[in-house]
Amino acid sequence: MREYPLVGGPVEIRGALDLETTPAGVMPRRLPAWTKEQYQDPSVFGGTVMPSGVRLVFRTDARVLEFEVLTSTGQLDGDPEPRPTGMLDLRVDGALVGRRRSPLGHVLRMAGPGAPQRLVPGEPGTVRFDALPAGMKTVELWLPQQTPTELVAVRADGEVLAPLPDGRPRWVHHGSSISHCLEADGPTGTWPVVAASLGGAEVTNLSQPGNDMLDPYVARTIRDLPADLISLETGVNIVARVGFRLRTFGPAVHGFLDTIRDGHPDAPLLVVSPVSCPALDGCPGPTAVGRDGRITALGDPADVALGALTLQVVRDELARIVAARQAGDPHLHYLDGRELLGPAEVGDLPDGLHPSAAAYRRMGERFAAHAFADRGPFRGRPQR
Repeated sequence: MREYPLVGGPVEIRGALDLETTPAGVMPRRLPAWTKEQYQDPSVFGGTVMPSGVRLVFRTDARVLEFEVLTSTGQLDGDPEPRPTGMLDLRVDGALVGRRRSPLGHVLRMAGPGAPQRLVPGEPGTVRFDALPAGMKTVELWLPQQTPTELVAVRADGEVLAPLPDGRPRWVHHGSSISHCLEADGPTGTWPVVAASLGGAEVTNLSQPGNDMLDPYVARTIRDLPADLISLETGVNIVARVGFRLRTFGPAVHGFLDTIRDGHPDAPLLVVSPVSCPALDGCPGPTAVGRDGRITALGDPADVALGALTLQVVRDELARIVAARQAGDPHLHYLDGRELLGPAEVGDLPDGLHPSAAAYRRMGERFAAHAFADRGPFRGRPQR
C-alpha cells in the first residue's frame, strides 16, 4: 500500500473552504478561515467542522483503499456511550459501493448540553474498502455529515491521479440543520447530495445547524465562490432563536441577496422557505425541548401582530420579497418549503423539527424534480 498526500497531491478535498492543520493531519472546514473573526458563538465553529457534503475525490486503479481519520464526538456524563460517529460513504463513478462506520476517536465529555467540555483523547482509526472494481475509476469518499473528522492518511494498492474536469454545474447551497441533515443515514443521504446526484450538479453545502441567520460573512462567502446555481433555505433558525422581528427580517433578506448578486448577477438563485414544523408554523419562538423530546414553541401568538415571526409569516415575507425583486431579477425564484415536506408528513419529524432519514431522501428527490426539471430554475444552465 502506498500513501498519498492529502494536500498538494492528486487528492482533491471538495466541499471544504478551509483546511486547518492539526497535530494529526488536516481538519476540513466549510467556511473560509477569515470568517472565524466575525462570529463569537462556538456553535458556529462546531457547525463548520461538521463536514456535511465534504468529500475526497481522485482517480485510481486501486482495488484496495485505506483512509485514516480521527473523529471527535460528544458524550453526556449520563449516557453510556458516545454519540454515533456516523458513516463514511465510498462512491465509484457515482455509485455507492461501500459504507463504513467512522472509527471512534476523541470524545468530548460534558455534564449536559452547553456545559464545559472535557476532552478524552483518542487515536486515529483506519477504514478499509477492498474488492473495488478493476481499472481506472473516479472515487469519492464522503465524510460523516455530523462528526468533525481530521484527515490523516490515504493509502492505495495502485496509482492515484487527480480527478478529470467533469463539467457539471457548481451548486452552492446554504441553509439550517434541515439542510445540514445530521439525521440522514449517511453523508450521501443528505437531501442536497441526493438532489445534486439526481440533477447532475456538483454541490457545496454551506448549511449551518442552528445558525442560518442571514449572516453577512456567509453571503460574502457565496458571492466570492465559483457558482453556477445557488439556493438558500432560511427561516427556521430565525424563528426558533428569535433572530429578527418583521421590521428587520425583510431588509436582512434583501441585504443577503444583494451581496450574492454582487458576485453572481445572473446565476439562478432559489429561495426556499421553511418546511412544515407544527410547533413554529403559527407560534413564535424561542423554542425548548419537552420531556417527550419534541420541540415546543414558547412565544405568544398574539405577539405576531407586533412583529414577531412564525414560519408562516416568514414564508409570506419571503414570497413577497422574491416576487418584488423578480421584475429586475428574472433569475430569482421561490420555493415553498412545504413542497419538500408538508403538513401531511409531520409524522416524519421524530423530534417535531428534523426530518427522518427517509424524509431527507424524499426532500432531495422533490427538490431535484422541482429545480432540475425541464422548466425548473436550475435547468438549462450551460455545462462548464
